[in-house]
Amino acid sequence: MAAPTTTTNNPAFDPDLDKPDDPTHELAQFGGGCFWGVEIAFQRVPGVAKTEVGYSQGHLPDPDYRAESKEAKQSELKEGKKVVTEILPAKRFYRAEEYHQQYLEKGGGRGNRQSAAKGCNDPIRCYG
Repeated sequence: MAAPTTTTNNPAFDPDLDKPDDPTHELAQFGGGCFWGVEIAFQRVPGVAKTEVGYSQGHLPDPDYRAESKEAKQSELKEGKKVVTEILPAKRFYRAEEYHQQYLEKGGGRGNRQSAAKGCNDPIRCYG
């Protein structure tokens, strides 16, 4: 199979070529503000095999949390407008740093582990 080619000078604008590890699974991407809370909510859903948090739709290749939040704030200040969320087809997905993965299940910044058990209805507390 030939290596995928990019269609722009910036890989962040190219289509996402991710595929599930298991060919019997399907891949879905969701956008959300606090990705820790969104992730644990999906971890609890029966039938969800794997979750990963990360970044998409930006113009920075290989972004990280600090770069993305700084970029959003600078854009907001520069234009004098509120940051809005657009609903667009997904482009390239960049997996977030390892410490963000399953963050709330691992205890977050305060050491308060939250259950990711299938069907769990405990409140989700989204804080670092």
